[in-house]
Amino acid sequence: MLLDLSNSHINRLARTAEFGVERESLRLTSDGRLAQTKHPFDGKPYITRDFCENQVEMIGGVFTDPDEVNLQLGNLLDEIDSKLIGNNELLWAFSNPPRFDSEDEIPIAEFYGSQRDKSEYRHYLAEKYGKTKMLFSGIHLNISFTESLLQAAFEESGEAVYTKFKNDFYLRLAKRLTQYAWLAVFLTAASPVADASLKIKSNVYSSIRCSEHGYWNDFTPILDYSNLKKYVGSIGRYILKDKLKAASELYYPVRLKPRGANSLEMLYQNGVNHLELRVLDVNPLTRTGIFTEDIRFFHLILLWLCSLTDFDFDEETQRKAIADVKAAAVFGNTEIKRRAKKALEEIKSFAGQYFPNYLNTVEYQLNKLIDGNSYAEIVSRKFSEDYMAKGLALARAYQRGESGV
Repeated sequence: MLLDLSNSHINRLARTAEFGVERESLRLTSDGRLAQTKHPFDGKPYITRDFCENQVEMIGGVFTDPDEVNLQLGNLLDEIDSKLIGNNELLWAFSNPPRFDSEDEIPIAEFYGSQRDKSEYRHYLAEKYGKTKMLFSGIHLNISFTESLLQAAFEESGEAVYTKFKNDFYLRLAKRLTQYAWLAVFLTAASPVADASLKIKSNVYSSIRCSEHGYWNDFTPILDYSNLKKYVGSIGRYILKDKLKAASELYYPVRLKPRGANSLEMLYQNGVNHLELRVLDVNPLTRTGIFTEDIRFFHLILLWLCSLTDFDFDEETQRKAIADVKAAAVFGNTEIKRRAKKALEEIKSFAGQYFPNYLNTVEYQLNKLIDGNSYAEIVSRKFSEDYMAKGLALARAYQRGESGV
């Protein structure tokens, strides 16, 4: 196990974690077309775009209270909406895009000066993967444990070098989180409905962006988690073989991230700062796109994963982990649902023993297993008919600050 949670000091420190959210959305005209105006938020480090010019990406700060994460997202949305109202534009509330006629409506994000290479990189991605996939929006949840906890765990470990201990800690945790990324998809999938222009049948997938139609590499990356040098090297080899242009092209459920710019050099030089969970849909059932209770649950699941013994994350196991994510994105997968119930019961038992304050959080997730209660099922009921009309009505309600759903 990574943490001795029976140690009262470590248990107390483990009750606090650090969270940050990056959320993507698309800008629309008032009649529901993709906005063709220039990105209106240049110069703001916390409101940017990633792939396309008509995308908005909110990059939140780091908080120890999940409620504060959502409060900041709400404040950022207020700022964005106040600008978009003046441009007669709206923010789309779904992971799946609105109606579009051709990829000509998807302008690649434009960067200038010293950042010009970012545009060149996006042109490369558009050529390799197609521009349509740029329209999928998602939420990336960044999670780390506090330095106080890691220092205490290091002192208990008997290891000699703190930086090595910390890197190894996150490498082992990333293995486990990748292995259970399917559970995150199953519990947060909220994109079963799409416009016909996407050319993917609705209500086959609970999460289209996490299915085989989503943003995946054209091969299954096999990574080496033995130590940080080998992990970085295993990604670097794909770059040397021209299978990846950069580390940011690694479309993987979980990334190990350094503080600051995401590059292999920074990761190796500065070490692991946090984990990034990349498989969460933008949830249209709430204005911010993510429920606070889900953020709390991901803290709990990391704690649970820290209690498990190490394992060999070999090629076969890694391929299965990716296949499980795609399987969890299929509507009505009874085997995945069975496994989810088993995992949640284990997590509930774990919470009862070490973190009883999180029992309600587990019950919140178990409630999704009741027929009709998952986010994807609710979204399907509400938006399968008249996706565009109802989606526009929802965007207008959220822009007015109303609950919408």
